[in-house]
Amino acid sequence: MSDKYYKQYLKNHSRPKVKLMHFIGQLATIAYFIFCVITKNWLWLLFTPLVVYPFAVSGHYIFGPKGNKPSFHKMSFLTAKWCDVRMFVDTLRGKHKIW
Repeated sequence: MSDKYYKQYLKNHSRPKVKLMHFIGQLATIAYFIFCVITKNWLWLLFTPLVVYPFAVSGHYIFGPKGNKPSFHKMSFLTAKWCDVRMFVDTLRGKHKIW
């Protein structure tokens, strides 16, 4: 993934509470993945990438500026998902404030 997409993604996620909602969604995604593996619900693993979106989308509409829409409206689903993961890791590294 190019930095061009990530920079565009970060512009759409400039508010800390929007990033916080994405961070919570990523934690839920990780928990869901672990649950699926522990319970051996292999088919449910297909839905793992979708767990984050109720948190992320609500973050955009509740805490984002007017007209702020999730990035998968502007770029491919996979690119947006990869940007989600990268922002999560960068947040863990202290590069983004979420509160």
